[in-house]
Amino acid sequence: MSQVSIAGIQLAQNTAVQSVADRVEHALKLTRAACAEADMVILPELWLAGAFDIHTSGSLAEPLDGPLVNAFSAVATETNTWLHMGSFPERYNGNNYNTSVLFDPSGEIAATYRKIHLFGFDGGEPAVMTAGEELVVVDTPLGPTGLATCYDLRFPEQFRALVDAGAQTFLITSGWPTRRIDQWRILLQARAIEDLAWVVAVNGVGTQNGTELGGYSAVIDPRGAIVAETSTGEEILRARIDPTEALQWRGTFPALTDRVDIS
Repeated sequence: MSQVSIAGIQLAQNTAVQSVADRVEHALKLTRAACAEADMVILPELWLAGAFDIHTSGSLAEPLDGPLVNAFSAVATETNTWLHMGSFPERYNGNNYNTSVLFDPSGEIAATYRKIHLFGFDGGEPAVMTAGEELVVVDTPLGPTGLATCYDLRFPEQFRALVDAGAQTFLITSGWPTRRIDQWRILLQARAIEDLAWVVAVNGVGTQNGTELGGYSAVIDPRGAIVAETSTGEEILRARIDPTEALQWRGTFPALTDRVDIS
C-alpha cells in the first residue's frame, strides 16, 4: 500500500471575538486549502462551539443533515479527499452529542462517532450532552481506523477495545488545554506504544471561554516515535503514513498476543 498524506488543521478559534459565521468561514477556507494537498484532512474537537464553551453548544447544535455537515461534505466532494471535520454539537432525538464526522472522497458520511467519555465531572459536557455508547472502527486509506475524541485518550481500555475491533490507526480530534498539554503528549505516545498503532491527533489553539488550548497536534508511529508535531499556533500538521507499518510491527513485536485476561 502506498503512503497516505495527512493534514491536521490546528485551528485557532477565539469564541469571544469571532462570530459563528466567521469561525465556519475560516475553518472551511483552511480545509479547502489542506484538502488540495492531502489524502486525508482532520480538524479539532468542537471548534464551532468551543470545547470549553460547552454551554453554548446547545444553541449551535444541528442534526447530521444540517448546514454545517453539508458544507464539509461539499468540500470533501469538491476536493476528492477523506475529511474528518472534527466534532460538532449534534442534535438527535432531543439530545445533544459531541459527534465526530468522517467523509469519504465522494462526500458521503463514512462514519460518525459520538464521544463516549464526556469531560467535566459534575459540570461541563455531562451537564449538557449525552454520552455515546458505540465504538467506531471504519476502513480508510489508513487501514481499519478507530475514532476517538479528546478525553477518551485517558481511557486505555477504549483504545484496546478498538484494537480488538481491528483498528490499526487511531484518529483523535481534541480541544485539550495548555495547562495539561504535557499529559496530552505523553498519552498520545502511550496509546501508540501499548496498542502498536498509528496515532493521528489534532488539537485546537486559541481561547475558548477563557481557557487556552494547547496545540501540539501530532502523528505517532506504532513504535511510539513522533513522526510530526506542531507547536502552539495555528498551523497545519503534515505527515506521510505507511498504513502497513502497524501490522509489520505487530508481527515483529507481537506483544498483543501475550495479553492475559486478569479480570
